[in-house]
Amino acid sequence: MSNSFDKSTIPDLGGRVILVTGGTGGIGVEIVVELAKHNPAHIVFTGRNATSARTTISRAQALSPGASIAFVQCDLASLTSVNAAADKIIAAYPRLDVFFANAGIMATPPGLSEDGYEVQFATNHVGHALLTRRLLPLLEKTQAMPGADVRVVITSSTAWYGGVMKFDPLKTTKNTAVAMGRWQRYCDSKLANVLYARELAKRYPKLLCFSVTPGVVGTSLVTDLSLFDRAFVYVSQLGRIKTPEQGSYNHLWALSEPRASIKAGAFYEPVGKLSTSESASSKDPEMAGRLWEWTEKELKKWLE
Repeated sequence: MSNSFDKSTIPDLGGRVILVTGGTGGIGVEIVVELAKHNPAHIVFTGRNATSARTTISRAQALSPGASIAFVQCDLASLTSVNAAADKIIAAYPRLDVFFANAGIMATPPGLSEDGYEVQFATNHVGHALLTRRLLPLLEKTQAMPGADVRVVITSSTAWYGGVMKFDPLKTTKNTAVAMGRWQRYCDSKLANVLYARELAKRYPKLLCFSVTPGVVGTSLVTDLSLFDRAFVYVSQLGRIKTPEQGSYNHLWALSEPRASIKAGAFYEPVGKLSTSESASSKDPEMAGRLWEWTEKELKKWLE
């Protein structure tokens, strides 16, 4: 995987509004800081920690004085929190040009979200799905404006190759007895990201929707793991772990690459490499549709 990206290819973002989830840490910070240099109308980012958010804003505005950067508190593991965040964004901004569904957790201890979902699946997929669905009218409204180029970029991982979609256990902590259960749950959530991006692209073809991976990045997702899991990551990815800045390159590419050069619904590896890898689940023509319908059913009360 390439670690290079030419930042001079990032276009002038004048008039555009950009949303980044997970902007309080890791590659989310790097995305906010870099894009603030390119004259956006507004950058909005979400996260759980208001103190970390102030650090992100201070760092970005130190390099880009006058940049309009706002924080909206949002816990993706809480649909109540996601719904409130969506309300604030919709009320505050008349348009939304780029949505980076970037936040995530990895290999966390067994647990359920407050809504009863396995916590990794809740954070990485269900919460983002609700935020996406709530924002779709604003995204579609923006795309209808002259010269608009609306993009929805969902952060996944090459871990999705090991994912499976079993809909029954998504509200349980199944497989927690074995040491690798937490990794399987992570893989499953990352497969959901890829499938959801594909189905989103199919159902909303006027929007450019696709998924990307940053690669393996030395952020808190790795450093906060148990000693055993950190050792597993560092040994298995020896020589391939990126800095957070390098980890942001595929996302910056996703915003900068000419629209006609990107395949809607596809999955891109760093930097800008169309993935040709597939798993049995990803090749199932019905799987993305099944995930969409399951998700719609789960979110129904929030979308009425």
